[in-house]
Amino acid sequence: MVLTIAAAEWRLWMRSRSALAALLAVVLIIAATSVLTAVRFTAERHERAHQQEVAEETFLSQPARHPHRMVHYGHYVFRTPPPLAIIDPGVDTVTGQSIFLEGHRQNTAMFADTRASASVGGFQTLSPASVYQILIPLLLIALGHGVFVREREARTLAPLLAQGVPGMTLYTGKVFALAGLSAALLAPILIMSLIGVTSGEAVGVSLAVVVAYGVYLLVWSALIVLVSAVVSTRGVVLGTLVFIWLAWSLVTPRLAVASASAAAPSPGKLETDFQLLADLRELGDGHNAADPAFNALRANLLAEYDVETVDELPINFRGVVAEASEADLTQVMNEYAERRMALEVRQSRHANGFGWLSPVLAVSAASRHLAGVDLETHHRFLREAEAIRFDFIQGLNKSHIEELSYTDDINRNQSEEASRRARISPENWAVLNEFRFQPATPDERFGAATAPISMLTVWLTALIAAGAFASGRMTP
Repeated sequence: MVLTIAAAEWRLWMRSRSALAALLAVVLIIAATSVLTAVRFTAERHERAHQQEVAEETFLSQPARHPHRMVHYGHYVFRTPPPLAIIDPGVDTVTGQSIFLEGHRQNTAMFADTRASASVGGFQTLSPASVYQILIPLLLIALGHGVFVREREARTLAPLLAQGVPGMTLYTGKVFALAGLSAALLAPILIMSLIGVTSGEAVGVSLAVVVAYGVYLLVWSALIVLVSAVVSTRGVVLGTLVFIWLAWSLVTPRLAVASASAAAPSPGKLETDFQLLADLRELGDGHNAADPAFNALRANLLAEYDVETVDELPINFRGVVAEASEADLTQVMNEYAERRMALEVRQSRHANGFGWLSPVLAVSAASRHLAGVDLETHHRFLREAEAIRFDFIQGLNKSHIEELSYTDDINRNQSEEASRRARISPENWAVLNEFRFQPATPDERFGAATAPISMLTVWLTALIAAGAFASGRMTP
């Protein structure tokens, strides 16, 4: 009986030109966004991996130089998008994907270049994830808002109930019809998940993304049938559902962002930069070995090697100063960076908590976590990039200490020959380690997505319970 009722709804939709037109439009949008997003991110994935190899080859192929010149020559690292970014680009579109690493500084990640926008004609922000989160619920509302209203308008609801069709059966059949349509609409995202698997993504995570969106569409299906069952007028049903769509999709996300900013206010960038510069100045100038900030370091070294002047040291004092200065600078910069990232995580978690008010926010958070394109992943990229930066800078400083004499160093500007003697072998550039950014493990992503998926499950359970109550009250 349930399947018969569901099949009847499907036949009605198939006979409706307006329903078919809406369905065709959404399918075309899904197909277009899927192809464009998949092509763009697949290309960017290969391009960033290639640029990473080029950056490493360029650094390692530098000729003999003064080691501190290589500290400022720097190096680039790139965040390669994970395979499931073809479904949900996540923070990739709003945060930087590459960082220039150099001594004494922690540069910010650079934003995507303008080619990404131009290549898709301005549709770069419309991803498969946003289509599923925002547009497909509108299609379900357009097709499903009349499942009970139509029965009332045709005066067939009361006869059906009078003939012994249980209200629960009728209600379940309507839900099955809309749920079946939702399942059919999951086909594109299932295909993209399989593409992600062929690109190296874990099968479990790929299927979890499909399941998360499946539960999300079931939430909408249950809500639409419930409102259609308890409200008698078609206009009120449609108005109510559109109002809920606006509240969930547009209003609540903005309230979440505003609330997160108020709950965890962040200081201004200029204020933070000035405070950081003031703190760094107190550490001394690592380019100036005579800076009073390094008097204690000089005294300790002279005592350790039992000599009177830095010229007599068996190591290059300028390199020692550079190494010590870099360590102190990095500690201070890391403290600022960790405070900023902790604040951003607090804001993100606060905003994600609004998933209890809007399933759109819940599925959005689950999608980002499962695809490996969330804020925490970006922070991990920043930390791994900083680790690479610190390691190769200190490796160059170590070469500065051991491979270049203090005398040659301080006299390097006196002549061309003196400058040549102050250069060290390119073999020292091998301190640079390879950088290949990888997404978090499937277990870590499942763990991060647990909370938003729980929100979706609670939403679905509550709507099913409300539907069971409403169907039990149906009378002829």
